[in-house]
Amino acid sequence: MATQQHPPPTPNLLKRPLIKFDTLHNSGPPTALFPSNASTPKHPSPSLVLDFEAHHILPLPQESSQSGGFFELCPANFTHYCPCQDPSRAKEFDVTKFFHRERHCPGSHQALRCLVPRPKGYRRPFPWPKSRDYAWFNNVPFPRLSVYKKSQNWVRVEGDRLVFPGGGTSFPKGVKDYVDEIRRVVPLKSGNIRTALDVGCGVASFGASLMDYNILTMSIAPMDIHEAQVQFALERGLPAMLGILSTYRLPYPSRSFDMAHCSRCLVPWTADDGVYLMEIDRVLRPGGYWVLSGPPISWKSSYKGWERKAQDLEKEQISLEDLARRLCWKKIAERGPIAVWRKPTNHIHCIQKLKAWKSPHFCAETDPDAGWYKEMDPCITPLPKVTDIRSISGGALERWPKMLNTAPPRIRNGVTRGATVNTFNKDNQIWIKRVSYYGSVLKSLGAGKYRNIMDMNAGLGGFAAAISKQPVWVMNVVPFDAQNNTLGIVYERGLIGTYMNWCEAFSTYPRTYDLIHAHGVFSMYMGKCDILDILFEMYRILRPEGAAIIRDHIDIIVKVKGITDRMRWKSKILHSEYGPFHPEKILFVDNSEV
Repeated sequence: MATQQHPPPTPNLLKRPLIKFDTLHNSGPPTALFPSNASTPKHPSPSLVLDFEAHHILPLPQESSQSGGFFELCPANFTHYCPCQDPSRAKEFDVTKFFHRERHCPGSHQALRCLVPRPKGYRRPFPWPKSRDYAWFNNVPFPRLSVYKKSQNWVRVEGDRLVFPGGGTSFPKGVKDYVDEIRRVVPLKSGNIRTALDVGCGVASFGASLMDYNILTMSIAPMDIHEAQVQFALERGLPAMLGILSTYRLPYPSRSFDMAHCSRCLVPWTADDGVYLMEIDRVLRPGGYWVLSGPPISWKSSYKGWERKAQDLEKEQISLEDLARRLCWKKIAERGPIAVWRKPTNHIHCIQKLKAWKSPHFCAETDPDAGWYKEMDPCITPLPKVTDIRSISGGALERWPKMLNTAPPRIRNGVTRGATVNTFNKDNQIWIKRVSYYGSVLKSLGAGKYRNIMDMNAGLGGFAAAISKQPVWVMNVVPFDAQNNTLGIVYERGLIGTYMNWCEAFSTYPRTYDLIHAHGVFSMYMGKCDILDILFEMYRILRPEGAAIIRDHIDIIVKVKGITDRMRWKSKILHSEYGPFHPEKILFVDNSEV
């Protein structure tokens, strides 16, 4: 007599999950970067909140969203806390070359496990474009700049508001005339100048003015005696990061910016064999411009006001001119307070010149795009080889705005593994559909309530491109150890971004982003660090009335929601556009009504 067969027992998914986390780490959920050939399903109704037992084949892990209770607020002295630029930690490091102002992040055992509180009297920032000129004083309660830089018109305190009149160290009468002077030399209106880098940005009035020319400026400055200059910039709705030219390369790929600018930024350009100017050369595109104002430029008429000796300033300028010449740059103008140099479009002539000069030399480094804790070297980053003197190394870019949706040279030339013109075009279409769906769920997205947006895992920049018609800007973050380094592609689309390790804190102040988008981030970092710390960091940089969109595997989404509920974030889980039977889901966090 045959033995009766019994069905196998139902597996315990908590012990043996459907997809192991180490597998997710290697592959992650299906991404838009390399989509399947299947057509993308229409997105579900925004009102369709998931009913897990009804819509999934396998039971999901049950997790109490309130296990452990709500997280506590940090003490009030953490209100403006920047973990990797903490002044108290900076005292432990060498001040040589301002190394103490580089990123120095706390270890995992020192990670902040509380919620950074908002300042007393905090209010929702002014909407763009009003925010360009005004901010609430209680949001950024630092009056020192209004006193210290009073004669230069950086910022004024008027009642409960901060007013930004557009002044700066080199343009106390206003940035408009200063930019007009640059416009006479640099073709700002041509569409060929799209991305700019402002070193030592102050309150980013230079970057604010360039927006009138559709130029997107990455403004950087360290946390120094000027207090929260980067925080002021972000409160105004302008792209900015904490950053310094000190020891490490800037966290950007080579050939990222059409123009770099320094307005009395106090960088010793000729020191240490010219390594700082060589770093500017690395991130400048072929044919890019370097604009300098302040010492030693215009020293003949300004040395008394600077309280410097004329002969010292003259020597500085001679040294600077010589260094720029050895970088193969061409000085195209010096007029009034500014001087402008231009980088060559290729290195054909430069190769011959360097053979005669002996120094500096070309870098032997194999990855010119490496920009995460990579020490600078006093060498010239070689441009991609060309055979024709009239060719542009790496390939010519389209003008803005055509470059946004045209496959850039790094894709056309096959530089990025797996990225082709076909996958690029498909990626664009997928993100157009996704952003449309996002807007149907987050009504505030199309209402102008969001200005500063971060994409924590930007891929090809499709999310930023799809949302570009809104009055927003996007910080496109590419994890430094991502399978594909796509940040160069992002920049060649006329967008901006940075490298990052999400096991650490971002180089920004608290409450500086209105919307955070996280696609596959938690899958990527599973096993690398605690996702709780990533969520605490998201809480730190998200504005109290902000929103977050988190796409990931359902097991991870459920876990993340359990944590965000303890943060008192208002959230709901919805299907992705792949439908109810696909494991990728979306957690929408919307605090606009909280």
